[in-house]
Amino acid sequence: MTAIKHALQRDIFTPNDERLLSIVNVCKAGKKKRNCFLCATVTTERPVQVNVVKVKKSDKGDFYKRQTAWALRDLAVVDAKDAVKESPEFDLHFDKVYKWVASSTVEKNTFISCIWKLNQRYLRKKIDFINVSSQLLEESVPSGENQSVAGGDEEAVDEYQELNAREEQDIEIMMEGCEYAIANAEAFAEKLSRELQVLDGANIQSIMASEKQVNILMKLLDEALKEVDQIELKLSSYEEMLQSVKEQMDQISESNHLIHLSNTNNVKLLSEIEFLVNHMDLAKGHIKALQEGDLTSSRGIEACTNAADALLQCMNVALRPGHDMLHAVKQQQQRFSDLREQFARRLASHLNSVFVQQGHDQSSTLAQHSAELTLPNHHPFHRDLLRYAKLMEWLKNTDYGKYEGLTKNYMDYLSRLYEREIKDFFEVAKIKMTGTTREGKKFGLHGSSGKLTGSTSSLNKLSVQSSGNRRSQSSSLLDMGNMSASDLDVADRTKFDKIFEQVLSELEPLCLAEQDFISKFFKLQQHQSTSGTTMNEVEEMDGVALSRSYTSGVSQTVSSEKDMIRQMMTKIFRCIEPELNNLIALGDKIDSFNSLYMLVKMSHHVWTAQNVDPASFLSTTLGNVLVTVKRNFDKCISNQMKQMDEVKISKKSKVGILQFVAEFEEFAALAESIFKNAERRGDLDKAYIKLIRAVFDSVEKVANESQKTPRDVVMMENFHHIFATLSRLKISCLEAEKKEAKQKYTDHLQSYVIYSLGQPLEKLNHFFEGVEARVAQGIREEEVSYQLAFNKQELRKVIKEYPGKEVKKGLDNLYKKVDKHLCEEENLLQVVWHSMQDEFIRQYKHFEGLIARCYPGSGITMEFTIQDILDYCSSIAQSH
Repeated sequence: MTAIKHALQRDIFTPNDERLLSIVNVCKAGKKKRNCFLCATVTTERPVQVNVVKVKKSDKGDFYKRQTAWALRDLAVVDAKDAVKESPEFDLHFDKVYKWVASSTVEKNTFISCIWKLNQRYLRKKIDFINVSSQLLEESVPSGENQSVAGGDEEAVDEYQELNAREEQDIEIMMEGCEYAIANAEAFAEKLSRELQVLDGANIQSIMASEKQVNILMKLLDEALKEVDQIELKLSSYEEMLQSVKEQMDQISESNHLIHLSNTNNVKLLSEIEFLVNHMDLAKGHIKALQEGDLTSSRGIEACTNAADALLQCMNVALRPGHDMLHAVKQQQQRFSDLREQFARRLASHLNSVFVQQGHDQSSTLAQHSAELTLPNHHPFHRDLLRYAKLMEWLKNTDYGKYEGLTKNYMDYLSRLYEREIKDFFEVAKIKMTGTTREGKKFGLHGSSGKLTGSTSSLNKLSVQSSGNRRSQSSSLLDMGNMSASDLDVADRTKFDKIFEQVLSELEPLCLAEQDFISKFFKLQQHQSTSGTTMNEVEEMDGVALSRSYTSGVSQTVSSEKDMIRQMMTKIFRCIEPELNNLIALGDKIDSFNSLYMLVKMSHHVWTAQNVDPASFLSTTLGNVLVTVKRNFDKCISNQMKQMDEVKISKKSKVGILQFVAEFEEFAALAESIFKNAERRGDLDKAYIKLIRAVFDSVEKVANESQKTPRDVVMMENFHHIFATLSRLKISCLEAEKKEAKQKYTDHLQSYVIYSLGQPLEKLNHFFEGVEARVAQGIREEEVSYQLAFNKQELRKVIKEYPGKEVKKGLDNLYKKVDKHLCEEENLLQVVWHSMQDEFIRQYKHFEGLIARCYPGSGITMEFTIQDILDYCSSIAQSH
């Protein structure tokens, strides 16, 4: 920085008669880093002008150029941003605010200090300094109001020192005493020089006159030295006298030290005895509570908890070195160990009894919920057990083996209890699903007359029993046996949706409450523990990472408390995932559209669970089930596409609107109502794109294979129906397909019109084709009438063959033909007929134009007019 400062002084400021006082390397805040320098300068000539100059390094060479300069008097505010925390940012308020970032806080502080000094000296404290450290300003404060500015501008003031008031007054008095002080400055200066020489001579004489006084002073010093020698002799004699006193005092000090040492040892011995008595003495009440305390009442549990804590404190007391060698200490420690073992055994036995009793009590309440789609509430049991939470923490810290045994017993008892409750709960859900739908009646499962176990074998039996009564329950739009209004109505699907939602809503609080209880009761949220048997398998399916946990008999280390909780939850609720999968399989067999409802509901619950805890048991389990639901949904879409590809049409009847086109409309309408505001909208959009492409391809395939109905009619009617469906539903991801459907409909409509209309005035058309051929060969249009085969007589002969009556008859036959081709559902007859009318009029105008150009002035016209054509078409349409 020093080299840069010298270079800037030499190249930029010296040529402008300026002196550089301070420099800081900065860049503009918030912009691309382009460094420049801010310089504080003063002019060398009076009156002094103080400036802040921005200097920038040239892009084309290694030299600097002056970019912008501001007068210091225009500076209103200096903002250092933070007076406490060091920051390289600062603002200078000139005509606008300039925000800078210095390369270092040291450079920033030095620059602000220089500005403050210049403000004090030249601007009379005009500038406001905000967010500037008071310590920085105090270091820069001069010793007096009129002293020179210290620090960075010392160089500037070395050559010129401003006079103070007293100096100015003395000079004025001296100048008043000389008449020519102003008129003849040189003479005044010579006079002052002579007077200065006179004063110098007087000073030298005064120094020489003081030599006598110096000699007197030397004599006095010699006498003082003699007195000092005498004092030293006296001090030596005093020291010899005190030596004997020192020896006596040393003996007294040693005696006092021994007395103090004895007292100290006694105090330390008393302290050790008090420490052992205070920290290793357990009250009789605590001992009685540990041996005989009541573990069933709240008061007894509280007494046992306090006693257990006191015992733990006694056992964990940090003994000082040597304490463990004392016989009394060993006896007390053994007594504590016996008490701990006795109470731990009693506590574990009592809690095991509580777990067993809970299983019996809960079993008695299952009958109350057998007919309702609700799960029993375990809150009273959790509330009673949480009274023992502190004792469980004590057991975990003192006897981990018994703690681990209790954990295993709890999982065993509760897993059997929850398995009974959850299976009965899902049984009720399956009966409600099948008993309220026609599908369930076909199975013979309505009300309580049948019972579903939800197993794979049961579902296979259902499939076999129903195979003779209905078509395959595959997820297909073509299989209307399981989704049309004739078999299932909207009420049935809504009923299934409510039941499935109620199942998930009952399971979620049950799992969350149990997980919260496990965390609090077994104290798994505070300490690391070692136990568990888990093996993780990660499966990547449909972009969802799932973790499947399986228990094994080999002990291994669990890395965290969350893994321990998840492992316990997996064992306790091991039946939830298979039961959910069986319920999903049943719902899919009842109605393949149920996979849409299940995908939306399951996605919402997975999203909710992951927001709470992505690694929790509930989140993992619902995620696994969501994969199954997503597979069913994908299988449904795949089967639909497969059966579209395998569709066959009748060769004896007209095609009309294809069945899978109508079914796509039904699917899309239902899916839009189900997936409204759903989290997994992307899955439906992907399915839409696959299905619509399959529909497009299948429509074209059927159109190519159609024998009874023209290809253009099949394409036109079905793509018109698809376009109308997409326009009504406004599916954003299918905008491109909607435009494509409209284009295909328009193209095939035009193609069918041209194909069906053909050449209604065939001979006339052939005649004018010959005329156009002659014109193309180079014959002028007005000379065509001189050709023998295309003269006026030949033209009149051809025109007479097409009177209005024949034209109307031909159009009537054409209308009947079109009516025979088109289906009634799409109602496109009038649209096609209007297009044919326009095409016929276009051909008519073409013939009229050729007659006017090639046979001018002949007066030859067609025997019917455009108005006649419009009347013919209108009357034909009305008559049918």
